[in-house]
Amino acid sequence: MAETSDYKLLSNINSPEDLRRLKQDQLELLSWELRQYIIEVLAENPGHFGSSLGSVELTVALHYVFNTPYDKIVWDVGHQAYGHKILTGRREQFKTLRRYGGISGFPNPQESEYDSFIAGHASNSISAALGMAIASQLKNENRKVVAVIGDGSMTGGLAFEGLNNASSDPNDLLIILNDNNMAIDRPVGGVSQHLVKITTSQTYNKIRFKLYNFLKKQGIIKEERKGFILRFNNSLKAFLTQQHNVFEGFNIRYFGPIDGHDIHGLIKVLNDIKDMKGPKLLHILTTKGKGFQPAEQDATIWHAPGKFNKATGERICEKSKDEPQLYQDIFGHTLVELAKKNDKIVGVTPAMPTGCSMTYLMKEIPERAFDVGIAEGHAVTFSAGLAKEGMLPFCNIYSSFMQRAYDNIIHDAALQNLDMVLCLDRAGLVGEDGATHHGALDLAYLRCIPNVTIASPLNEIDLRNLMYTATLPGKGVFAIRYPRGKGELKDWERAFEELPIGKGRKLKEGKDIAVISIGPIGNIVSQSLKKAQEKGVDAAHYDIIFLKPLDEDLLHEVGRNYKKILTVENGTIKGGLGSAVTEFMSDHGYKPSIRKIGIPDQFIPHGSIPELHRLCGMDMESITKTLTDFS
Repeated sequence: MAETSDYKLLSNINSPEDLRRLKQDQLELLSWELRQYIIEVLAENPGHFGSSLGSVELTVALHYVFNTPYDKIVWDVGHQAYGHKILTGRREQFKTLRRYGGISGFPNPQESEYDSFIAGHASNSISAALGMAIASQLKNENRKVVAVIGDGSMTGGLAFEGLNNASSDPNDLLIILNDNNMAIDRPVGGVSQHLVKITTSQTYNKIRFKLYNFLKKQGIIKEERKGFILRFNNSLKAFLTQQHNVFEGFNIRYFGPIDGHDIHGLIKVLNDIKDMKGPKLLHILTTKGKGFQPAEQDATIWHAPGKFNKATGERICEKSKDEPQLYQDIFGHTLVELAKKNDKIVGVTPAMPTGCSMTYLMKEIPERAFDVGIAEGHAVTFSAGLAKEGMLPFCNIYSSFMQRAYDNIIHDAALQNLDMVLCLDRAGLVGEDGATHHGALDLAYLRCIPNVTIASPLNEIDLRNLMYTATLPGKGVFAIRYPRGKGELKDWERAFEELPIGKGRKLKEGKDIAVISIGPIGNIVSQSLKKAQEKGVDAAHYDIIFLKPLDEDLLHEVGRNYKKILTVENGTIKGGLGSAVTEFMSDHGYKPSIRKIGIPDQFIPHGSIPELHRLCGMDMESITKTLTDFS
C-alpha cells in the first residue's frame, strides 16, 4: 500500500480547514486522489466500497462550502462517508477501518467531532438533522445543518416522517438526496422510480431566480409570506415542466437534479442555496462505484466486495468450494425447496435479497418473493397482511434491523397470533460492521412478547428443520435466528423432520456442571467441553433449541441433578437465555449456582468475530477457563 505522501494534495489535508485553503481549480485533482486512496485501502482492507466512491465530489464540496464542524453534516448510512472520514483528520487511521481497535465503518460522534450523528441504519438523517437545526435556532446560533440521504434510504418510512415534520416547523434545513439509483440491491418502489424520472427545466430555473430576486427587492418575500411564495414557486414549476414531484408536495423547496460528480457545479449550487430560508432539498445524481469500472458495472457485488486486485478488478474470494455454505445460503435454498412444496409460502425482505439470499426464491418463483425497500416495519406488517389472508410469509430481516420493526411484531403480528416466520439473519456478533449491526438483542426483545416462538439452530440441518416446522399449521409467529457466516456441515441437504416445539436435547452426559446453550455457539461449547474434560471437568451439555417455550422437562432435569449451571448464548446476557434459566430455577425452588456467558450489557465495537468472541469470553479458550474455574 502506497504512503499517503504519494498523494500531492491529499497528503496535506488534515482537516477541512486545509481543504478550504485550496483553490477551487485544485478540487478535481483532490477528488481524484481521494477516490484512488479509498480504492487502494479497501483493496487490502475490505469495507463498503461503491457508495463512498460515488459520493467523493459531494463530500469535497460540502466541506469546502460549509464551516464544518460548526456547521453540521448528518450522513444517512455510513456507506457514503469514507471520504468524509479521510478529510476530517482520519486519513492515516483509515487504513485501520473496521479493524478491532481501529476506526468504525460508520460515522460515530464518539470517534470525531465531525461525525454529527451515528449512521449505521438507514433513513434517520432528516429527522436527526431537523432536530439539530431547530436546536440551533432555539439557541440563536447561525449554524447550517445538512442531511445527506441516499443509497436507498429515501425508501424508509422514517425519512418521510422527517420530511413531513420539516415542512411544518420553521427551519432552514438543507437535505441533499444523493440519488445513485441503488441501495445494496437495485431500489424498488414508486419513490425510487419517481426519483429517476424527475427533471428540471432550464427555463424554469431562469424564471424562478429572476422572479425570486424581483420579489425580494420589492419586499414581497418575508418570513410570514414564505408559505405563499413556496406554493407559488411550486405552481410555476408545475406549469413550466408539466410535472410535480413528491418533495414539493411536502412544501419543501426542490432544486435539481444536478450532476453529483461536477465539483464546480456542486459548489456553485451549494453556495447559492445555503443561506436560503426554509427547508430545501438538492437532488444530485451520482454513480455508485464511480471511478472504478467493475464497481460501476455491478454495484450490488461491489457494495462490499471483500479484498480485490485494484489493478485488474479481480475479487479475491477466500472461500473454498469444499467449505460449508453460509447460513444465509442454506436459508435461501431451503426456502425455495419449501415454497415448491407449499404454494402458500412467500418471501419478504427489506432491500436485502442478496444479503439474505432471498435472490434464490426471486429467481425460481419471482411472483412469490417481495423486496419492499428499506422499510423493516412495513416488511413485518406487509407480511402480517399476507398471513391474515392465508399466505405463509418468511420475513427475513437482519437481527439488528428487526429492532426497527418491534411495534409491528407486537401489534400487527403477535397480537393477532398470525402464522408467519421471522427469519433473523446476522444474529449475534457480526464482526467488522460493529455496534450498529450486532444482532445482540433479539433473544431478549422477543422473549417478552406473547404468541412468539423463538428458536435457534445448532447447525444447518436444524435450520432447515426449524424452517420446515414453522410451515406446519398453527405455529403462530415463529422466530428463527441464525448467525452471519459459514455453518458446520457439508452434508446439510437431508429430508425434513419436524422439531417438537419447546423441546431441547442433551448433547453430552456429565456430572460436574450442566452447560445450557442455544444456537450455533453450542458448537464452540462442545469443543470447550472436550478441553475441560482433559482438565478433569466433566460437564453435561444441553442444547435448548427453543428459548420460548422453554423445555421445562429438560430444565427440571438440570435443576434436580446439578448444583452448577453455565448458560452460553450469542446474545445479550440481560434478558436472554441466562435470564430465562435463572427465572425458571427460582420459580421452581431450585438453588443452583448459575453463571452466564454472552454479550455483556454494553455496545460491542467492531472487529473480527474471533476477536469479539474473545472480548466477550465466548471463544473456546474463555469458555474452557470459565468451566475449570467454576468446577
